[in-house]
Amino acid sequence: MLEVHRTHRAKIRNHGQVAESLDRHGWSASKLWNVANYHSREVWEETGEIPDHGDLKDELKTHNKYKGLHSQSSQRVLEELAEAFNSWYGSDDNRDNPPGYRKENYYDQQGRRVHEEHPRSTVTWKQKAIKHDARNNRVRLSKGRNHKEYPRAREYILVEYETRPGVDVENLQQVRAVYDQSKERWELHLVCKDEIETPTAPGNETAGIDLGICNFATVAYSTEDADLYPGNRLKQDGYYFPKEIAKCDDPGSDEATRLHAKWSERRTHFFHSLAKHIVQRCIEKQVGRINVGDLEGVREDEDGGSKDWGNHGNLDLHGWAFDRFTDILEYKAKVEAIEVVEVSERDTSKTCCICGREDDGQRVERGLYVCEEHDDAFNADVNGAENIRLNIDDESNSESSASSGEDRNTGWLAQPEVYLYDLSSGFQPQAQVVDCKP
Repeated sequence: MLEVHRTHRAKIRNHGQVAESLDRHGWSASKLWNVANYHSREVWEETGEIPDHGDLKDELKTHNKYKGLHSQSSQRVLEELAEAFNSWYGSDDNRDNPPGYRKENYYDQQGRRVHEEHPRSTVTWKQKAIKHDARNNRVRLSKGRNHKEYPRAREYILVEYETRPGVDVENLQQVRAVYDQSKERWELHLVCKDEIETPTAPGNETAGIDLGICNFATVAYSTEDADLYPGNRLKQDGYYFPKEIAKCDDPGSDEATRLHAKWSERRTHFFHSLAKHIVQRCIEKQVGRINVGDLEGVREDEDGGSKDWGNHGNLDLHGWAFDRFTDILEYKAKVEAIEVVEVSERDTSKTCCICGREDDGQRVERGLYVCEEHDDAFNADVNGAENIRLNIDDESNSESSASSGEDRNTGWLAQPEVYLYDLSSGFQPQAQVVDCKP
């Protein structure tokens, strides 16, 4: 049996009855975040080190703000903060800032601060704090000690939920209460554990994926065909939303928060749709293994310095969430018994996948690769994806030598199938999308 986790979004039917309690817990999560953030910054200033989540839990478990949530919920807030600090500390982008405080300042007409409010943070309840009534679609969520009438009393928030038709909520592992700024109401994210029959791999073939900026993903198959997924929609959002957020008077305002949430949701939808489409194509092609280019160090040049990709290129590169996409792809592929392996991208962009000749000058334009050895021209990203599929950096791989003398067709390298992304229908062949336009 294979264990998988699925997240179901649910509407709260008795929202009017539970909104105030959820508000209090959302505010408590923000206050705990701020206390832990302040402590982390103090430790950073004094020692030059960032405390991990274990240190934060030991330090703050007796703090009054820690008691605003169930102990496991408080632990999750501290884990999220530690993850955010680690992500910032590990970034090589000087424009990145450490995690900020969760607060909103309000000013009068003279520009004086009138008061400060905490936004509603997401609150996570784990198994010990959950009592699930699956028959009646209800879940009891333990209150934080500070929000109980009597500190040691067993008091709960009883939430009635509604999922989309056909969804059965079983083996509930976590409940996340998420505040939707645009709708001004809470919703539940229900994380369930499912056990499915261990699937059989679709086949023994290998696919290669080259991740990029202009074309977010290019996939090469051993059947001598390739798929190309432009990242135009992702890039458009990357330019549009920061500009709109910058227009907001206060970066912590409700409008800025709404824009951030919408941008994140659209990006996540893109990643999930892309991963789902690639996995489905791999099933059709009888693929049992996917080689994905390992982009670690992609921001560095050969001397270890920072590469300069130009103003727009740097903006694209540093906003590139390839790690997140790879994690999503790996999860979806696992359900179909397809193995995802990260392989080196070294020299894949300048090596001809047909004859094995290596030359920096053969990539004459952004999307064009020309091999002077046999006078062929083909799509540069497809060439990179095919080299990743062959895993040219793996000397133990018998397929890694593309110069073995095999007579191969090159037409597919020049004309890959192009899939365009649509918010409502996901990825569709370019020809169909064009035909549907008025």
